[in-house]
Amino acid sequence: MEPISLILTALVAGTAKTAGDVAQDAYNGLKALIKRKFESQGKSDSATILDKYEQKPEKTKALLEDELTEVGADKDEEIIKLAQKLMEQLNPQEAAEGKFNVQISGGTVQGLTQQNTGTITQNYGKDA
Repeated sequence: MEPISLILTALVAGTAKTAGDVAQDAYNGLKALIKRKFESQGKSDSATILDKYEQKPEKTKALLEDELTEVGADKDEEIIKLAQKLMEQLNPQEAAEGKFNVQISGGTVQGLTQQNTGTITQNYGKDA
């Protein structure tokens, strides 16, 4: 799964009323981490988009995706790991099948496609 898709999926899944306390804690942590990322880059308005995404994900998905990409959330190891953790808690079977696998090492983000048929590699940083 691509990092940005993982983050967006985790944000939607975390709002589900069936999420347990542990998953709710992971969700709140993910949301707070993303808001801090927005604020650290002077995009406090983007935090509002994040809140609206909870209420109307289909209408705000493209806008939030753009904002997350712009601030580099899709390359932020801490955000990706927390999104993975949340999805593992909410969907342990799919996590065991590798659906939410995204790995970051040496400035490279790697993730399996949703069909788990290949890898996606995205280089970033000063030399990208």
